[in-house]
Amino acid sequence: MNWSALEGLLSGVNKYSTVFGRVWLSMVFIFRVLVFVVAAQRVWGDESKDFVCNTRQPGCTNVCYDSIFPISHIRLWALQLIFITCPSLMVVAHVKYREEKDKKYAAMHPGSHLYANPGKKRGGLWWTYLLSLIFKAAFDSAFLYILYFIYDGYDMPRLSKCNLEPCPNTVDCFISRPTEKRIFTLFMVVSSAICIFMCICEMIYLVGKRCQKVMRLRYENERLLFVERHDITTLAPPRSEFIRLDPTANDLPMHSVANSNSRKAEEAAATNKTV
Repeated sequence: MNWSALEGLLSGVNKYSTVFGRVWLSMVFIFRVLVFVVAAQRVWGDESKDFVCNTRQPGCTNVCYDSIFPISHIRLWALQLIFITCPSLMVVAHVKYREEKDKKYAAMHPGSHLYANPGKKRGGLWWTYLLSLIFKAAFDSAFLYILYFIYDGYDMPRLSKCNLEPCPNTVDCFISRPTEKRIFTLFMVVSSAICIFMCICEMIYLVGKRCQKVMRLRYENERLLFVERHDITTLAPPRSEFIRLDPTANDLPMHSVANSNSRKAEEAAATNKTV
């Protein structure tokens, strides 16, 4: 499978993702796809060849192998990676649809556009993005449950007992490198759990940001409605209407200076009369 082509296709989602979405995409391609392609396929490459049971009964080993490994870990993880990356293509397809719709509108109405930014998560694109997050988290959770249900946990036993036909009795079967397989299984499970957590964080972030925006718009609408219903009147005249006299200032009003001079002249005349 050409994983590089899938990576190049999904790299365009980064333009429309939040910070959590970019971290999720990095987790998928670095800690899951890269480990899957480079190491995990080689670890499980000998699971059928080196599966050994202590019997020479023809067909017993094949029946026991099919019972212990109903589905290969590699094929299950490949199917999981395909399922969790496909919802991101919904966002890319919706953005492309908006861009084509905007081009047609601009051709019919020159100088105007239907969308200022087709990649902006508003309206239907917001719901598409949120739905893609729900699908990704649901697919990852479903595959983790399937892996747990089929193999009765995430452990890889060293010894497995099988008593199916055509085995003559209960036989002991052994798989190759169980410790190494257990380590890679736990690594892929933890990576899937972190990706689920990132999807949940992104959903909470989108919903919280949307609620905050709605509350802000409601507050602004209520404020405008209050202003329209109530006439705002001035309760006191402006401060510029009052004349403020500073006793320490030199430039006093002329009438104050005249009154002061007349009082001084009257006091001087009264003094002269007494003398």
